[in-house]
Amino acid sequence: MQLTIGELATKTGVSVRSIRHYDSHGLLTSTRACNGYRYFPQEAVAQVRQIQRLIGTGFSIAEIRSFPDCMRLIEGAAFCPETQAIQHKRLAEIERQISDLECRRARLMETLRQGKND
Repeated sequence: MQLTIGELATKTGVSVRSIRHYDSHGLLTSTRACNGYRYFPQEAVAQVRQIQRLIGTGFSIAEIRSFPDCMRLIEGAAFCPETQAIQHKRLAEIERQISDLECRRARLMETLRQGKND
């Protein structure tokens, strides 16, 4: 059974706009009816959930598009040998961001402490 874009949105909790975006970037496969409506296979539910999961971990649409099927098409897929390097790179970027934020926090806290002593 094929799903309309609205049905896919309802089943995944993702907006119709986001689904259109994923489809336009080749992350999903849809077919068009003669009336122009998009229809998606049932597997698209797992695919949308996986796309959302990957976006939630900081990957861009372009990065996700470059992932092999083992990462893009299987809901909950956490590891594919082909994606290990990019996952480690993403983790390093997140750790750098955390470190930067901790430094900013410390500077701000020091500024606030100095303001109390004046």
